[in-house]
Amino acid sequence: MKKIIYLDNAASTTIDSGVLKKMLPYFKKFYGNPNSVHSLGRKSREAIEISRKIIAESINANPEEIIFVGSSTEANNLAIRGSAKRGQHIITSSIEHKAITNLCLELVKDRIEITYLPVNRAGIISLETLKKTIKKNTALVTLSHANGEIGTIQPIKQIAKICKAKKVLLHLDCSQSFLKLPLDVNKIKIDMITLSSHKIYGPKGIAALYIRKGIKLKPLMYGGGQEGGLRSGTENVSGIVGFGEAVKALKKEDVLKIKKLKDYFTKELLKIPNTSLNGPEKNRLCDNINISFKNIEGEAIIGYLDEYGICASTGSACNSTSLEPNKVLLSIGLSPQEANSSIRLSLGKFNTKNEIKKALKIFKKIVNRLRKISPFA
Repeated sequence: MKKIIYLDNAASTTIDSGVLKKMLPYFKKFYGNPNSVHSLGRKSREAIEISRKIIAESINANPEEIIFVGSSTEANNLAIRGSAKRGQHIITSSIEHKAITNLCLELVKDRIEITYLPVNRAGIISLETLKKTIKKNTALVTLSHANGEIGTIQPIKQIAKICKAKKVLLHLDCSQSFLKLPLDVNKIKIDMITLSSHKIYGPKGIAALYIRKGIKLKPLMYGGGQEGGLRSGTENVSGIVGFGEAVKALKKEDVLKIKKLKDYFTKELLKIPNTSLNGPEKNRLCDNINISFKNIEGEAIIGYLDEYGICASTGSACNSTSLEPNKVLLSIGLSPQEANSSIRLSLGKFNTKNEIKKALKIFKKIVNRLRKISPFA
Protein backbone atom coordinates (compact mmCIF):
# COMPACT_ATOMS: atom_id res chain seq x y z
CA MET A 1 0.00 0.00 0.00
CA LYS A 2 1.34 3.45 -0.97
CA LYS A 3 2.25 5.89 1.79
CA ILE A 4 -0.64 8.26 2.50
CA ILE A 5 -0.16 12.02 2.55
CA TYR A 6 -3.09 13.16 4.63
CA LEU A 7 -4.29 16.69 3.84
CA ASP A 8 -7.88 16.47 5.12
CA ASN A 9 -7.39 17.30 8.80
CA ALA A 10 -10.40 19.65 8.86
CA ALA A 11 -12.60 16.60 8.26
CA SER A 12 -10.89 14.53 10.94
CA THR A 13 -7.44 14.04 12.40
CA THR A 14 -5.60 10.83 13.19
CA ILE A 15 -5.62 10.00 16.87
CA ASP A 16 -2.42 10.93 18.71
CA SER A 17 -0.61 7.78 19.90
CA GLY A 18 -0.31 9.19 23.41
CA VAL A 19 -4.06 9.82 23.45
CA LEU A 20 -4.80 6.25 22.37
CA LYS A 21 -2.48 4.86 25.03
CA LYS A 22 -4.28 6.88 27.70
CA MET A 23 -7.67 5.59 26.52
CA LEU A 24 -6.91 1.85 26.35
CA PRO A 25 -7.20 1.00 30.07
CA TYR A 26 -10.77 2.34 30.10
CA PHE A 27 -11.89 -0.32 27.62
CA LYS A 28 -10.69 -3.33 29.59
CA LYS A 29 -9.21 -2.52 33.01
CA PHE A 30 -11.29 0.40 34.31
CA TYR A 31 -14.59 -0.54 32.68
CA GLY A 32 -16.99 0.39 35.47
CA ASN A 33 -20.07 2.51 34.90
CA PRO A 34 -19.15 6.02 36.11
CA ASN A 35 -22.53 6.27 37.83
CA SER A 36 -21.91 3.20 40.01
CA VAL A 37 -20.74 3.64 43.61
CA HIS A 38 -18.20 0.79 43.65
CA SER A 39 -14.45 1.31 43.14
CA LEU A 40 -14.48 0.63 39.39
CA GLY A 41 -17.31 3.08 38.91
CA ARG A 42 -15.52 5.70 41.00
CA LYS A 43 -12.38 5.22 38.92
CA SER A 44 -14.35 5.98 35.75
CA ARG A 45 -16.01 8.99 37.37
CA GLU A 46 -12.65 10.34 38.48
CA ALA A 47 -11.28 10.04 34.92
CA ILE A 48 -14.28 11.95 33.52
CA GLU A 49 -13.88 14.78 35.99
CA ILE A 50 -10.15 15.07 35.32
CA SER A 51 -10.86 15.53 31.60
CA ARG A 52 -13.69 17.96 32.34
CA LYS A 53 -11.25 20.08 34.33
CA ILE A 54 -8.59 19.96 31.58
CA ILE A 55 -11.06 21.07 28.92
CA ALA A 56 -12.54 23.78 31.14
CA GLU A 57 -9.10 25.21 31.90
CA SER A 58 -8.26 25.35 28.19
CA ILE A 59 -10.95 28.02 27.68
CA ASN A 60 -10.76 29.52 31.23
CA ALA A 61 -14.14 28.10 32.24
CA ASN A 62 -15.34 26.25 35.32
CA PRO A 63 -15.53 22.43 35.13
CA GLU A 64 -19.27 22.43 35.90
CA GLU A 65 -19.82 24.54 32.76
CA ILE A 66 -18.59 21.68 30.50
CA ILE A 67 -21.15 19.12 29.29
CA PHE A 68 -19.98 16.04 27.38
CA VAL A 69 -21.98 14.97 24.32
CA GLY A 70 -21.54 12.57 21.41
CA SER A 71 -20.52 15.01 18.65
CA SER A 72 -20.21 18.67 17.76
CA THR A 73 -23.48 18.27 15.83
CA GLU A 74 -25.19 17.22 19.06
CA ALA A 75 -23.57 20.11 20.93
CA ASN A 76 -24.85 22.57 18.33
CA ASN A 77 -28.33 21.06 18.51
CA LEU A 78 -28.38 21.25 22.29
CA ALA A 79 -27.24 24.88 22.31
CA ILE A 80 -29.61 26.07 19.59
CA ARG A 81 -32.70 23.92 20.07
CA GLY A 82 -32.29 24.04 23.82
CA SER A 83 -32.36 27.84 24.00
CA ALA A 84 -34.94 28.84 21.36
CA LYS A 85 -38.71 28.73 21.71
CA ARG A 86 -41.63 29.08 19.31
CA GLY A 87 -42.11 32.68 18.24
CA GLN A 88 -38.48 33.62 18.85
CA HIS A 89 -35.78 34.67 16.41
CA ILE A 90 -32.31 33.20 15.71
CA ILE A 91 -29.48 34.82 13.76
CA THR A 92 -26.79 32.79 11.98
CA SER A 93 -24.72 33.24 8.81
CA SER A 94 -24.91 32.05 5.23
CA ILE A 95 -21.70 29.98 5.54
CA GLU A 96 -22.49 27.73 8.48
CA HIS A 97 -21.96 23.97 8.68
CA LYS A 98 -24.94 21.71 8.00
CA ALA A 99 -25.07 20.93 11.72
CA ILE A 100 -26.48 24.43 12.08
CA THR A 101 -28.18 25.14 8.75
CA ASN A 102 -30.17 21.90 8.60
CA LEU A 103 -31.25 22.37 12.21
CA CYS A 104 -32.44 25.89 11.35
CA LEU A 105 -34.56 24.47 8.53
CA GLU A 106 -36.27 22.25 11.09
CA LEU A 107 -36.74 25.08 13.57
CA VAL A 108 -38.65 27.10 10.97
CA LYS A 109 -41.26 24.31 11.10
CA ASP A 110 -41.60 25.09 14.83
CA ARG A 111 -42.32 28.72 13.97
CA ILE A 112 -38.89 29.97 14.96
CA GLU A 113 -37.69 32.75 12.66
CA ILE A 114 -34.18 32.42 11.19
CA THR A 115 -32.05 35.20 9.69
CA TYR A 116 -28.97 34.27 7.65
CA LEU A 117 -26.41 37.07 7.66
CA PRO A 118 -24.58 37.57 4.34
CA VAL A 119 -20.77 37.59 4.29
CA ASN A 120 -18.18 39.50 2.30
CA ARG A 121 -15.63 38.04 -0.12
CA ALA A 122 -13.49 36.94 2.85
CA GLY A 123 -16.47 35.23 4.50
CA ILE A 124 -16.86 37.75 7.33
CA ILE A 125 -20.22 39.03 8.56
CA SER A 126 -20.97 42.75 8.85
CA LEU A 127 -21.12 43.93 12.45
CA GLU A 128 -23.49 46.73 11.46
CA THR A 129 -25.84 44.27 9.78
CA LEU A 130 -25.74 42.09 12.89
CA LYS A 131 -26.72 45.06 15.08
CA LYS A 132 -29.61 45.99 12.78
CA THR A 133 -30.84 42.38 12.54
CA ILE A 134 -31.25 41.83 16.29
CA LYS A 135 -34.91 42.29 17.30
CA LYS A 136 -36.88 42.24 20.54
CA ASN A 137 -37.64 38.54 20.11
CA THR A 138 -34.08 37.53 19.11
CA ALA A 139 -33.06 34.70 21.45
CA LEU A 140 -29.72 33.63 20.02
CA VAL A 141 -26.88 34.42 17.65
CA THR A 142 -25.12 31.23 16.52
CA LEU A 143 -21.97 31.38 14.41
CA SER A 144 -18.81 29.45 13.69
CA HIS A 145 -15.74 31.02 15.26
CA ALA A 146 -13.79 29.90 12.18
CA ASN A 147 -15.07 28.39 8.97
CA GLY A 148 -13.68 24.95 8.21
CA GLU A 149 -13.97 25.32 4.43
CA ILE A 150 -12.39 28.70 3.71
CA GLY A 151 -10.60 29.42 7.00
CA THR A 152 -12.47 32.65 7.82
CA ILE A 153 -12.12 33.84 11.43
CA GLN A 154 -15.06 35.91 12.63
CA PRO A 155 -14.45 39.00 14.86
CA ILE A 156 -15.85 37.28 17.95
CA LYS A 157 -14.79 39.97 20.43
CA GLN A 158 -16.92 42.60 18.67
CA ILE A 159 -19.74 40.12 18.06
CA ALA A 160 -19.81 39.22 21.76
CA LYS A 161 -20.00 42.91 22.74
CA ILE A 162 -22.96 43.48 20.44
CA CYS A 163 -24.80 40.43 21.79
CA LYS A 164 -24.15 41.40 25.39
CA ALA A 165 -25.34 44.98 24.80
CA LYS A 166 -28.52 43.65 23.17
CA LYS A 167 -28.98 40.96 25.87
CA VAL A 168 -28.93 38.16 23.29
CA LEU A 169 -27.28 34.79 23.86
CA LEU A 170 -24.19 33.99 21.76
CA HIS A 171 -23.25 30.45 20.73
CA LEU A 172 -20.02 29.75 18.85
CA ASP A 173 -19.19 26.54 17.04
CA CYS A 174 -15.47 26.26 17.74
CA SER A 175 -15.04 22.79 16.26
CA GLN A 176 -12.42 24.05 13.80
CA SER A 177 -10.82 26.76 15.93
CA PHE A 178 -10.45 25.03 19.31
CA LEU A 179 -6.80 25.22 20.45
CA LYS A 180 -5.79 26.75 17.10
CA LEU A 181 -7.01 30.19 18.17
CA PRO A 182 -7.02 31.82 21.64
CA LEU A 183 -10.33 31.34 23.45
CA ASP A 184 -11.01 32.75 26.92
CA VAL A 185 -14.65 32.85 28.01
CA ASN A 186 -13.95 35.42 30.69
CA LYS A 187 -12.09 37.84 28.44
CA ILE A 188 -14.72 37.44 25.71
CA LYS A 189 -18.19 36.87 27.12
CA ILE A 190 -19.50 33.92 25.13
CA ASP A 191 -22.53 32.04 26.44
CA MET A 192 -22.10 28.64 24.75
CA ILE A 193 -19.24 27.01 22.84
CA THR A 194 -19.10 23.76 20.87
CA LEU A 195 -15.79 21.87 21.19
CA SER A 196 -14.77 18.83 19.15
CA SER A 197 -12.33 16.03 19.96
CA HIS A 198 -11.62 14.47 16.59
CA LYS A 199 -10.42 17.76 15.09
CA ILE A 200 -7.55 17.93 17.64
CA TYR A 201 -6.14 14.36 17.37
CA GLY A 202 -8.61 12.89 19.84
CA PRO A 203 -11.23 10.15 19.31
CA LYS A 204 -14.45 10.47 17.33
CA GLY A 205 -17.80 10.15 19.07
CA ILE A 206 -17.10 12.67 21.83
CA ALA A 207 -17.47 16.44 22.03
CA ALA A 208 -18.39 19.07 24.59
CA LEU A 209 -20.62 22.06 25.04
CA TYR A 210 -19.55 24.93 27.28
CA ILE A 211 -22.62 26.53 28.89
CA ARG A 212 -22.05 29.66 30.93
CA LYS A 213 -23.31 29.28 34.51
CA GLY A 214 -26.89 30.48 34.86
CA ILE A 215 -28.01 29.65 31.32
CA LYS A 216 -30.91 27.20 31.24
CA LEU A 217 -31.29 24.82 28.31
CA LYS A 218 -33.94 22.26 27.49
CA PRO A 219 -32.40 18.76 27.07
CA LEU A 220 -32.62 16.92 23.76
CA MET A 221 -33.15 13.56 25.47
CA TYR A 222 -34.25 12.28 28.83
CA GLY A 223 -33.15 9.42 31.02
CA GLY A 224 -30.85 9.06 34.00
CA GLY A 225 -30.02 12.75 34.20
CA GLN A 226 -26.30 12.53 33.52
CA GLU A 227 -24.27 15.64 32.65
CA GLY A 228 -26.28 17.96 34.81
CA GLY A 229 -29.53 16.60 33.41
CA LEU A 230 -28.67 17.87 29.93
CA ARG A 231 -27.30 14.70 28.36
CA SER A 232 -28.77 11.51 29.78
CA GLY A 233 -27.03 8.22 29.03
CA THR A 234 -23.97 6.41 30.34
CA GLU A 235 -20.92 8.53 29.59
CA ASN A 236 -18.33 7.54 26.98
CA VAL A 237 -15.51 7.21 29.50
CA SER A 238 -12.71 6.19 27.14
CA GLY A 239 -13.71 8.93 24.68
CA ILE A 240 -13.82 11.57 27.40
CA VAL A 241 -10.40 10.46 28.66
CA GLY A 242 -9.06 10.70 25.10
CA PHE A 243 -10.58 14.15 24.61
CA GLY A 244 -8.89 15.46 27.74
CA GLU A 245 -5.56 13.95 26.78
CA ALA A 246 -5.82 15.40 23.26
CA VAL A 247 -6.25 18.87 24.77
CA LYS A 248 -3.10 18.36 26.85
CA ALA A 249 -1.14 16.98 23.89
CA LEU A 250 -1.73 19.77 21.35
CA LYS A 251 0.88 22.47 21.94
CA LYS A 252 1.32 26.03 20.69
CA GLU A 253 4.43 24.94 18.79
CA ASP A 254 2.27 22.41 16.88
CA VAL A 255 -0.02 25.22 15.75
CA LEU A 256 2.95 27.37 14.71
CA LYS A 257 4.42 24.46 12.75
CA ILE A 258 1.10 23.86 10.96
CA LYS A 259 0.81 27.55 10.03
CA LYS A 260 4.37 27.66 8.69
CA LEU A 261 3.72 24.61 6.50
CA LYS A 262 0.37 26.02 5.34
CA ASP A 263 1.93 29.35 4.37
CA TYR A 264 4.66 27.60 2.37
CA PHE A 265 2.20 25.24 0.67
CA THR A 266 -0.15 28.11 -0.24
CA LYS A 267 2.64 30.23 -1.69
CA GLU A 268 3.89 27.35 -3.88
CA LEU A 269 0.43 26.28 -5.05
CA LEU A 270 -0.36 29.82 -6.17
CA LYS A 271 2.65 29.68 -8.49
CA ILE A 272 0.67 27.24 -10.62
CA PRO A 273 -0.92 29.32 -13.43
CA ASN A 274 -4.59 30.29 -13.14
CA THR A 275 -5.01 29.47 -9.47
CA SER A 276 -6.60 31.65 -6.78
CA LEU A 277 -7.07 31.45 -3.03
CA ASN A 278 -10.64 31.43 -1.72
CA GLY A 279 -11.43 33.23 1.51
CA PRO A 280 -9.26 35.66 3.47
CA GLU A 281 -5.64 36.14 2.38
CA LYS A 282 -4.19 36.71 5.84
CA ASN A 283 -6.45 36.33 8.87
CA ARG A 284 -7.42 32.67 8.40
CA LEU A 285 -7.12 29.35 10.21
CA CYS A 286 -3.58 28.06 10.58
CA ASP A 287 -4.35 24.82 8.72
CA ASN A 288 -6.69 25.89 5.91
CA ILE A 289 -6.08 26.26 2.16
CA ASN A 290 -9.05 26.56 -0.19
CA ILE A 291 -7.91 27.05 -3.75
CA SER A 292 -9.44 27.23 -7.22
CA PHE A 293 -7.78 25.77 -10.31
CA LYS A 294 -9.40 27.56 -13.21
CA ASN A 295 -11.20 25.38 -15.77
CA ILE A 296 -10.62 22.11 -13.89
CA GLU A 297 -13.21 20.18 -11.88
CA GLY A 298 -12.25 19.95 -8.22
CA GLU A 299 -13.70 16.43 -8.08
CA ALA A 300 -11.31 15.35 -10.85
CA ILE A 301 -8.33 16.74 -8.93
CA ILE A 302 -9.41 14.90 -5.76
CA GLY A 303 -9.78 11.65 -7.71
CA TYR A 304 -6.28 11.88 -9.20
CA LEU A 305 -4.78 12.91 -5.85
CA ASP A 306 -6.29 9.82 -4.26
CA GLU A 307 -4.56 7.63 -6.86
CA TYR A 308 -1.26 9.10 -5.66
CA GLY A 309 -2.17 8.50 -2.00
CA ILE A 310 -3.03 12.12 -1.20
CA CYS A 311 -6.20 12.72 0.85
CA ALA A 312 -7.96 16.05 0.26
CA SER A 313 -11.54 17.25 -0.21
CA THR A 314 -13.81 19.64 -2.07
CA GLY A 315 -15.37 20.96 1.15
CA SER A 316 -16.68 19.75 4.49
CA ALA A 317 -16.96 15.99 4.95
CA CYS A 318 -20.74 16.39 5.18
CA ASN A 319 -20.79 17.69 1.60
CA SER A 320 -18.17 15.38 0.09
CA THR A 321 -20.63 13.22 -1.87
CA SER A 322 -22.65 16.14 -3.27
CA LEU A 323 -22.11 17.35 -6.83
CA GLU A 324 -23.85 20.67 -6.10
CA PRO A 325 -21.64 23.79 -6.04
CA ASN A 326 -20.26 24.46 -2.56
CA LYS A 327 -22.68 26.73 -0.67
CA VAL A 328 -19.92 28.51 1.25
CA LEU A 329 -18.01 29.37 -1.92
CA LEU A 330 -21.16 30.66 -3.61
CA SER A 331 -21.88 32.79 -0.53
CA ILE A 332 -18.54 34.60 -0.84
CA GLY A 333 -19.26 35.46 -4.47
CA LEU A 334 -17.71 32.67 -6.52
CA SER A 335 -19.53 31.52 -9.64
CA PRO A 336 -20.75 27.89 -9.76
CA GLN A 337 -17.91 27.10 -12.16
CA GLU A 338 -15.32 28.65 -9.83
CA ALA A 339 -16.80 26.81 -6.84
CA ASN A 340 -16.65 23.50 -8.69
CA SER A 341 -13.00 24.08 -9.56
CA SER A 342 -12.02 24.44 -5.89
CA ILE A 343 -10.53 22.03 -3.40
CA ARG A 344 -9.78 22.23 0.32
CA LEU A 345 -6.46 21.21 1.83
CA SER A 346 -6.12 21.14 5.61
CA LEU A 347 -2.81 20.43 7.30
CA GLY A 348 -2.06 18.82 10.66
CA LYS A 349 0.71 18.45 13.19
CA PHE A 350 1.92 15.17 11.69
CA ASN A 351 2.49 16.59 8.19
CA THR A 352 6.11 17.20 7.15
CA LYS A 353 7.75 19.58 4.71
CA ASN A 354 8.96 16.62 2.65
CA GLU A 355 5.33 15.48 2.28
CA ILE A 356 4.31 18.95 1.15
CA LYS A 357 7.14 19.12 -1.40
CA LYS A 358 6.11 15.73 -2.77
CA ALA A 359 2.45 16.82 -2.91
CA LEU A 360 3.42 19.98 -4.83
CA LYS A 361 5.12 17.95 -7.55
CA ILE A 362 2.04 15.75 -7.85
CA PHE A 363 -0.28 18.76 -7.97
CA LYS A 364 1.65 20.29 -10.86
CA LYS A 365 1.54 17.00 -12.75
CA ILE A 366 -2.22 16.53 -12.21
CA VAL A 367 -3.13 20.12 -13.09
CA ASN A 368 -1.11 19.99 -16.31
CA ARG A 369 -2.74 16.67 -17.26
CA LEU A 370 -6.28 17.88 -16.56
CA ARG A 371 -5.78 21.23 -18.31
CA LYS A 372 -4.69 19.41 -21.47
CA ILE A 373 -8.00 17.54 -21.64
CA SER A 374 -10.28 20.29 -20.26
CA PRO A 375 -12.81 21.61 -22.81
CA PHE A 376 -12.63 25.02 -21.02
CA ALA A 377 -8.85 25.47 -20.93
